Amino acid sequence: MPRVPLLDAHTASPDSKALLSQIHGAFGATPNMFKAVAHSPAALKSMWGSFAAFGQGVLEQKLTEKIAVAVAQRNACEYCLAAHMALGRKAGASADEMAAAQMGEASDPRTAAALRFALRLIDARGQIADADVQAVRAAGFNDPDIVEILAHVALNLFTNYVNVAFAVPVDFPAVPLRRAA
Repeated sequence: MPRVPLLDAHTASPDSKALLSQIHGAFGATPNMFKAVAHSPAALKSMWGSFAAFGQGVLEQKLTEKIAVAVAQRNACEYCLAAHMALGRKAGASADEMAAAQMGEASDPRTAAALRFALRLIDARGQIADADVQAVRAAGFNDPDIVEILAHVALNLFTNYVNVAFAVPVDFPAVPLRRAA
């Protein structure tokens, strides 16, 4: 049971209703996460605006979905894990690629570096070292890429916390959290 009611077009404020309509149009349905956040039009606008902005970002969607599943796994967010596994597959990643990303791994060295950097940001709570930035740069990422990786981590922390803290019901095909070997 969610810890906040899930709002819809009938129960949300006029400001949130307009955003929920846009979200529904983009997905063909309104994911529960957005229904939970709709209590605050400002929070909903921030979250939806971030997703829209990243649609025009420098990183390819397949990589950003891999970052999202790694972050979701690290934060034990079943909702985001399920959502981004599905979105990663839609973006062209294989099931094996997404399963590896869930554990922060990738066979491609560039992707592996991005995932290590993303997880390092979480583990260090942003208190990373010069060497962490240099490692991702050495893997072929430039400064705009690196800033965007960090921004994706921040957005995913926001969505993970919403879903975990508010016990938002998963409305994507479930994906189990995994334990490290």
